[in-house]
Amino acid sequence: MSHLFVVAQRDEFIRGQLLDAKTLEPIVFASIRIKDRALGVISNLDGSFRIPMKYQEYGDIIEISSMGYRTKELLIHDFSRFVTNTVRLQPAVFELSEATVSAKRKRKRMKPREIVQKAIDALLENYPTEPYVQVGYYRDYQLDNDEYVNLNEAIMAVHDQGFDAIDSATTRAALYDYKANLDFRRDTLARKPYNYSFKGDTKIIEKGYLSAYGGNEFTILSVHNAIRNHRINSYSFVHRFDTDLLKEHSFSRDDDSSIGEESLYTIKFIRKLPVHTAYGRLYISKSDYSIFKMDYAVYDETKNNKSGVPDKNGTYKQPVFEVTTSYRRYKDKMYLNYISFNNVFKIWEPPKLTLDRVDIRFDNAIHPRLSLTLKKRWIVLTFSEFLNADTAKNTNQFNVHFKGKKIALEGLLVADNQVVLYPKVNTNRQIEILDELEFIAKNEGINEEILKVMTKGLKDLNGNAIGRWTTKDYHQFREFFVQEVKADDLVPEQRLFMNNRKPIFDEQPIVKPDNFGDYWMNTPLKTINN
Repeated sequence: MSHLFVVAQRDEFIRGQLLDAKTLEPIVFASIRIKDRALGVISNLDGSFRIPMKYQEYGDIIEISSMGYRTKELLIHDFSRFVTNTVRLQPAVFELSEATVSAKRKRKRMKPREIVQKAIDALLENYPTEPYVQVGYYRDYQLDNDEYVNLNEAIMAVHDQGFDAIDSATTRAALYDYKANLDFRRDTLARKPYNYSFKGDTKIIEKGYLSAYGGNEFTILSVHNAIRNHRINSYSFVHRFDTDLLKEHSFSRDDDSSIGEESLYTIKFIRKLPVHTAYGRLYISKSDYSIFKMDYAVYDETKNNKSGVPDKNGTYKQPVFEVTTSYRRYKDKMYLNYISFNNVFKIWEPPKLTLDRVDIRFDNAIHPRLSLTLKKRWIVLTFSEFLNADTAKNTNQFNVHFKGKKIALEGLLVADNQVVLYPKVNTNRQIEILDELEFIAKNEGINEEILKVMTKGLKDLNGNAIGRWTTKDYHQFREFFVQEVKADDLVPEQRLFMNNRKPIFDEQPIVKPDNFGDYWMNTPLKTINN
């Protein structure tokens, strides 16, 4: 373990970051648990985590485990309180015992579909069918490039009636605490509900649709746990886990893996469609066919990702959504460790460069020799941003009509966020139009109906084109990380439960238990690159 002198703040938490010992890449969604206390957290997208300082005072040991790495135990006392503590995990070495050939016999290598079927058949044996409670840290947020925005956090107790019961109909959640984290940037457009009916100033998922499922963000997250919801439709292309997964995908075996002392089969599966491709992985125990982890990602085959490099599934395509579900052993059953669901959505943003105001200016002057009154008129356009003068050089870029009659222009001047247009006065018809415009402007005022100005080709100093709507891609995350499991825990009648049809952060009841201090929010750093 080493110390990274980046976050030098002293507060009530000890902070750490997990890295692959060979590649130095962050290790995401690793379990960091306080040994013998059944409490812990999951590492963030940058590998970071935090643990309350009080456990250092207790002299506790933390146990760190992640799929494909050797489990590591460290004394919390050895962690510094003043810096981010870097912990490196060594990749595990796997031995393919099934491929061993001896003089007596060769052990048959199981086919991937056979392994998956055994895992499905063993679901109700390996997972709890009696009521239990899981207390954990919930959060939803968006990623704008590598920056967390609109972070909402909660500690909640989820009362599950067991895998024999329908999750959405019987599971209830009680909030211990929740907050909209105002230390993180709030983005008004990204917080809007999905709107598929209007392509403008709106939020959509391209080539996808996310239903509210009659509930809030936590309900949306829970529906995407295909293992827990094995008897009902969960999400596109997985559908009903126990009957559709094997029918709708092609399967192959990958290198074996492990977590702790547990050896795991790694099964890859794929489904190809004209517009979408889905990739998945299952990590299944070799001892009893318990499913420790399921990864599933769907991609838009018509679009490439912006990074230009292949992701973990070896594709350059744009992701539509991704679900990662992890379980762990507790006593003799498998309980949720964490679930993370993220989808890509698009925000249509209004034009940054707009024409905000049109003014008419007049000036009368006496000709010094001819004693004639000369009328000078010009049209002043005021824009929302400073203009790039090189993009506004020609009068043919401006089309001005007064009551449907075109006003001919002879010149223009660009100054900051304004353009001054000089009308021609070379014909009687043009002079009549300008005289009428002057009269109405002075006596009645003008509006967009009688004086219309159209522009083309203009750009501001940042390259934004006039009137152009732009789009921006975000990742929307919903995640729940279990800190403690209470098996065989009956639901107390007096508990105030969350209203699943209301947003989590909308005047929901909060009831903090006596041991509320045992739980904590694993708030990430503000950007992944930190």
